[in-house]
Amino acid sequence: MASKLETQIPINAPAEKLYEIFCSNTHHIANMCPKIVQSVGIHEGEWGIEGSIIVWKCLVDGKPMEAKEVVETIDKENNSITFKVLEGHILQIYKSFKFIVQVSPKENGSILNWTMEYEKLHYQVPDPHSLIKAATVMVKDIDANLIQANM
Repeated sequence: MASKLETQIPINAPAEKLYEIFCSNTHHIANMCPKIVQSVGIHEGEWGIEGSIIVWKCLVDGKPMEAKEVVETIDKENNSITFKVLEGHILQIYKSFKFIVQVSPKENGSILNWTMEYEKLHYQVPDPHSLIKAATVMVKDIDANLIQANM
């Protein structure tokens, strides 16, 4: 049975800037939040192109985690991008897993809606709260970097 976990993260940077990082400047994320993301590399395709495959090496709860993901959809009009996990640690406990990032402008700054859609291999598998926590730290670090760069 498919499940969904969502969080909304308020950010100070403009929506377009944060969306651009996740869409076409993904390779800069490791420099912006090294305590979570060790590296982000393109395996196949090009940055910012649907169908491209990206390899992430991260630390989640202090444990190394690797994921190979395809950029499934890019929606520039709504500042949204969907990554589908193809291989890696996540698929050892989940049958399927998607990360959906959408950034919306607000009066001051933006709001990032982070959605994780997943199907557990069995009922004892926990919901991915540790991934939501890591994603929140990552987004806050990226936001701080973007704000500092504009100063």
